[in-house]
Amino acid sequence: MKAEIINPFLESAKLVLHQLIQISPSTGTLAVKSVKPVADHIWIQIGMTGQLSGNIIFGLHEQVAMRIVSAMMGGFTITEMDDMSRSAISELGNMISGNAGILLSNQGVTVDITPPSVVHGQDFTGIMPDKALTIPLLMDGIGELDIQVLIS
Repeated sequence: MKAEIINPFLESAKLVLHQLIQISPSTGTLAVKSVKPVADHIWIQIGMTGQLSGNIIFGLHEQVAMRIVSAMMGGFTITEMDDMSRSAISELGNMISGNAGILLSNQGVTVDITPPSVVHGQDFTGIMPDKALTIPLLMDGIGELDIQVLIS
């Protein structure tokens, strides 16, 4: 996979996280990782169509999701992933993917994104690949957000 495809998602995620929760995440090591349902994780899946097709899956521990949602809500403490929390974390994935789509468009690559689907790992019933190109974003005091790119 070319850097021209991956970089817009990294750039967008860093920008959106900085705007929403005032942190500047660092990029971890790019790797191919197994993608499998994990009981205490949240998956935000967004499909892409157009000149690129596939999925972007944001994976994060439930506690990390609650910390992000808490920060998005001005510091209000979130203790469970209820409907409001799921909506907020879904919108985070939507904003990152939408911005990445704009950055790709600026490179001459036309894509559309599907509405996000948020699922707890153990409840995932869709088709998940065995492995994905994964780029972790490390957020001090919050945790890690994995961006899993499955685009052709």
